[in-house]
Amino acid sequence: MAARLSGHEVSDLCLGKPPLRSLSVTDTVADALSALKRIGDSYVTVWNCHHSFVRHNNNCCNRTCTCTCTCTCIGKVCMVDIICFLSKPDNLSSPASAFHSPISLLLPRHPTLVRHLPPNASLLEVIDVMHEGVQNVVIPIPNRSGSRKSVLEYGESHTMHKNDATYCWLTQEDVIRYLLNSIGVFSPIPSNPINTLGVIDTQNLLVVCYDDPASSVLDLLAVSLFHQSSVAVVDQQGKFVGEISPFTVNSCDEALVPAMATLSAGELMAYIDCGGPPEDLVQVVKERLEEQSLGAALELLGDETGLSSWSSFTSSSSSDEDFCIGKNGKVGGYSARVVRRSEAIVCYPKSSLVAVIIQALAHRVSYVWVVEDDGTLCGIVTFDGILKVFREHLKSIC
Repeated sequence: MAARLSGHEVSDLCLGKPPLRSLSVTDTVADALSALKRIGDSYVTVWNCHHSFVRHNNNCCNRTCTCTCTCTCIGKVCMVDIICFLSKPDNLSSPASAFHSPISLLLPRHPTLVRHLPPNASLLEVIDVMHEGVQNVVIPIPNRSGSRKSVLEYGESHTMHKNDATYCWLTQEDVIRYLLNSIGVFSPIPSNPINTLGVIDTQNLLVVCYDDPASSVLDLLAVSLFHQSSVAVVDQQGKFVGEISPFTVNSCDEALVPAMATLSAGELMAYIDCGGPPEDLVQVVKERLEEQSLGAALELLGDETGLSSWSSFTSSSSSDEDFCIGKNGKVGGYSARVVRRSEAIVCYPKSSLVAVIIQALAHRVSYVWVVEDDGTLCGIVTFDGILKVFREHLKSIC
């Protein structure tokens, strides 16, 4: 049974996956922001494509020309990347100039985060490359309906590649969700407490104190996005208070940047976790921007209400990607994605592995915080750590 599972082709996991929305590496930060707001997805992929067309006669169009392309996905960009970029001191003082920066500045300097695999690659191959640090495995989707129908079906923001090829990708969440359907193969591991399996990470915790400036979160937020974890907020006694999660920040837009520059970590939690920023905090942000001579950043707030980042809470979500995907909404005249009101998900050292997996999948996050009975933060369990346990088991019995 385990051998059959590990040998399943990656195409089995791609059923129903939508095609990737794409931008070119030559685009700008403004292009990325516009695309994210227009398509309503939580991310957009960035591609390095080299196209050449051979025209067969003077009257043909691209659909009847021969296209030779080399297309490589080099990463993805989400709203967290844009917010962290705009929050840098130089960009905060001149947001208009920052928007014209190349999109390549938003990409992490880790090309191994994305890997192309053929559709007949095995499940174990996918798990192996994720063990190497790959977060997203790009898989080609066969196009059986013709390019014209594909464009109409997927929309103008969908990019066709290499003879009308389209692509999807798999994440750690996709793999773990797939393995959960065959959880009995791994018995008795899933029922064991997590403190006996070595999956509680106590060394790489990203932590800030409640009263620390929110600006101190920026670098940690970028790291948490890279590791698909989160930033914990604790009180002076080390008790877990909450989190500033890239999953939640990704549901905001550029109007969050002034808050990141002026509020404390605790204030920022209230700003992003209440379904919309409280009016008193919006006023505090405006006053502190003036005090710090950052008046240029006021334009990022958008309308007078300061609510351009938010839409009403909804519990619906797609099972597609790591980040929750919302529908376009209009708040204060701005396009906004659905904001998921977020409460930190916690477990205990004696929680079973399968219970932790179900918690994470149910709440569409890739990690669960581990706390003691008194609320003291003692670690975090991530999908990366869980996949290592499953991989070791598959390797040992195959």
